[in-house]
Amino acid sequence: MDIQMQWFDCHHSELSAQQLYSVLALRNHVFIVEQNCPYQDVDGQDLQADNRHIMGFLDGKLLAYARVLTPSLESAPVVIGRVIVSEEARGLKLGYRLMEHALESCENHWPQRAIYLSAQAHLEGFYGRLGFKAVGEVYLEDNIPHIGMQKD
Repeated sequence: MDIQMQWFDCHHSELSAQQLYSVLALRNHVFIVEQNCPYQDVDGQDLQADNRHIMGFLDGKLLAYARVLTPSLESAPVVIGRVIVSEEARGLKLGYRLMEHALESCENHWPQRAIYLSAQAHLEGFYGRLGFKAVGEVYLEDNIPHIGMQKD
């Protein structure tokens, strides 16, 4: 199925109130409600430094999202997090398209930097196909198995 998504790579200062609301609503629905995992999603990082928000919309509805965090130190990697595809859009291969946009954003804004993400362990193969390699062992984050992964 070839759907015509509208993709945005926004600095947090460029987000409209509606876009930010859509992002927070989607993250809340999937990460807290759907995964039955009470945690503080609004963590103070959405509006910091040069952080980026990668968003995929179809007909005005947010279907895919990822957050890219500015490296904390000169030697630190760029961090991709909050990678999400809405429930109704799963199976449309949007995860790959979303990650392509997130990786492109990393290269555009922080060229030649390593990229790190904390993946839910069952998605290790998905991220592996995008060039990420596991670093460290599986660990629990909010009672969900995760593994650190890096792409150099």
